[in-house]
Amino acid sequence: MTSNAFYLLYIHGFNSSPLSHKARVTHDYCAALGMAERIGVPELSHVPSQAIAELCEIIEAQSLPVALIGSSLGGYYATWLAERYQLRAALINPAVNPDELWQAHLGVNRNYYSGRRYEITTAHVAQLQALRVETLQFPENLLLLAQTGDETLDYRLAVDKYKSSPSIIQLGGDHSFVNYEAMLPDIFRFLAGPP
Repeated sequence: MTSNAFYLLYIHGFNSSPLSHKARVTHDYCAALGMAERIGVPELSHVPSQAIAELCEIIEAQSLPVALIGSSLGGYYATWLAERYQLRAALINPAVNPDELWQAHLGVNRNYYSGRRYEITTAHVAQLQALRVETLQFPENLLLLAQTGDETLDYRLAVDKYKSSPSIIQLGGDHSFVNYEAMLPDIFRFLAGPP
């Protein structure tokens, strides 16, 4: 698969949006490769079951092979999708146990980008739990990118979870993944698959 032979689905994280820095940089990189029509960056529902249903619908509608980039909670979703559909995915500082972290977000939240208010309930937490992949069947399809300075998630959880997957672990950085754009050539080589 060459860089032009797949459809890329970028999955943003919790409280993020298609307007995030990584989403925009990824879109621009695709455009530079002539792939502007082959990338999707949907704005996901805060309801996990709805978000996953939307993502499954996008994947199943594609005629080209699909590859994924998932950031934070998007990495959690991408893991589930990659396992279900046997897709290649790059996981950027992925969440490993977001259902536990969401306990602290029960109630009304506000999106960082749109300012829209929404409510997280215990039912949403249960929906996240239902998407947890306990044992990876296709770890070789997942590329982990983590920075040890992540202030939001414990990078060691991801290192342990994806220990059988190829990985790039960088010292320092933060949850946004500092200098993400420099990683895009490596990410796209991985997503394109073996030569």
